[in-house]
Amino acid sequence: MDNAQWLVVGLGNPGPDYAANRHNVGQMALAELAHRASATFKNHKAGAAVAEGRTAPGAPRLILAKPNSFMNTSGGPVAGLLRFYKIDPSRLIVLHDELDIPFDSVRLKLGGGHGGHNGLRDIIAATGTPDFIRVRIGIGRPPGRQPAADFVLKDFGSAERATLPNVLEDATDAVELVVTEGLVAAQLKFHTAS
Repeated sequence: MDNAQWLVVGLGNPGPDYAANRHNVGQMALAELAHRASATFKNHKAGAAVAEGRTAPGAPRLILAKPNSFMNTSGGPVAGLLRFYKIDPSRLIVLHDELDIPFDSVRLKLGGGHGGHNGLRDIIAATGTPDFIRVRIGIGRPPGRQPAADFVLKDFGSAERATLPNVLEDATDAVELVVTEGLVAAQLKFHTAS
């Protein structure tokens, strides 16, 4: 196992129809991380678009991945990449949307259940463990009685889009902090009210 590298996965659905959906915020944050690392995505045999790079000289090597599959079948590509790069699941970071966190908030945790998130459910099933780091990007709850499934597959509203770059920056900062200073340091920064 290579302790100097991390697999960072951004969850979402493939194709332009889904690109701006709330459910794809994990892939949006991953794109920001790739930009910082000057990394370009290429198709990988594991069924994902993969980019490799470092966000700073001497920083850990990041394998950035967007599964080419739909959200609910993200596990196969993630498990395949862990095997290919010989990375332990403890060095897996998954960026994903989170209904139970208000929009414009980022929270981090290690392990736990899937909370009804089909992408996490499939990754836990495919890797055989829930013990990986999650960067949970808050999208808030749907208004009124709108079903959650409809809400996550809609694009962000105009007011949200104005704030979204800051949210993506926070999620990207959170990943950088996890890989350089550890999960606790990242949690202290992002879980403390500002």
